[in-house]
Amino acid sequence: MQDTGTEILKRTESLFMRYGIKSITMDDIAKELGISKKTLYQFVENKADLIKKIVYQHIQEEKKEIESIRSHANNAVEEVLALAKYVVQALRQMAPTTVYDLQKYYHDSWKLLESLHQQHVYSVIRENLETGIRQGLYRPDIDPDIVAKLYVGKTFLLVNEEVFPLRDYTRERLLHEFFLYHLHGICSPKGREQLEQYLNPSEI
Repeated sequence: MQDTGTEILKRTESLFMRYGIKSITMDDIAKELGISKKTLYQFVENKADLIKKIVYQHIQEEKKEIESIRSHANNAVEEVLALAKYVVQALRQMAPTTVYDLQKYYHDSWKLLESLHQQHVYSVIRENLETGIRQGLYRPDIDPDIVAKLYVGKTFLLVNEEVFPLRDYTRERLLHEFFLYHLHGICSPKGREQLEQYLNPSEI
């Protein structure tokens, strides 16, 4: 039963990523999954409940992916760049309206995503900052707590339609600028040399 529930969440998440949330109905989901709506409602109470479960599962899977990325990075700078690549690839698979729909129509799920994301990203970035300082790649005078909180705050600014409307900015471009802005602000001269080894000259 649990495996079936997990499969429902994964396949429904894929639908939402491709087409947005508002346009997909429970009928659409049942049809895509090849099950009856009655079977679907054995796992979720309604669409809002389904979305909340998807958000929670997404965060748990994202944590596993991020830990895998971190375990394979050779240093703090490489870790941030690998995380940036992961985020950009994830956004390429997401319909532009998905985040907007979540924010506007499923506020409880958006707040859950914000809360879980904020807690996890803060800890990941703070640890990265502390590691980078020890490695001599980041400036020794930065405050990991403050910088990590600033980082988290700015990530949510990127999906603020009032500040960065999608008609004017692509999320990929925003993330590119954001990660470079972050790294250039914290890297020591040694870290800057390391950064230059990973980037194309046009990106520095």
